[in-house]
Amino acid sequence: MSTATATAGFSYPGLTLDSLSDKSVDELEGIYREGKMPRSFAALNGTPKGRMLAVRHVDKTLLFGPLSALSKLSVFPWDGKSFSSTSDSTGDGINRINLVGKFNWFPFKTYVVPSVIDGKDCIYLDYEQPGNPWFIGKIRDELREVAPGLFLGPAMWKTADGGASLVLWFAIDTGR
Repeated sequence: MSTATATAGFSYPGLTLDSLSDKSVDELEGIYREGKMPRSFAALNGTPKGRMLAVRHVDKTLLFGPLSALSKLSVFPWDGKSFSSTSDSTGDGINRINLVGKFNWFPFKTYVVPSVIDGKDCIYLDYEQPGNPWFIGKIRDELREVAPGLFLGPAMWKTADGGASLVLWFAIDTGR
């Protein structure tokens, strides 16, 4: 597949984890809104690298630089998510955590729902699964592909009214 074919349809085809980590919360939201749904959830299969990008209310403070630098280090506890598609629009997954050992914690199911950001389709990561602590079930993660193999998403806290409040932005890089 040529580079032109691989990047067709993306507003920001040259994005990387590093370039996303330099963006503000507002810039990341703009990029997310331009993101696409993959043809199949198989695009996420495997153990793609993850990175925390920007935390709400922190990105325009003195903490942004050190926090961004910390998230790029190999010692950062969250390593990413592992995915396994069960169809073109559903799947299973789990978070990979490195804390004095490697752990797979907090399983989730994936499927298509309207985003709370803009109402367009997104990949929803449903943490309301048996065995997850109650507070993990309160997390609402979404994903869209923003460049070939690069997925961007908001991590939010579910609110009592059925909405969600943005906590931070994260990305998943399949390396494809």
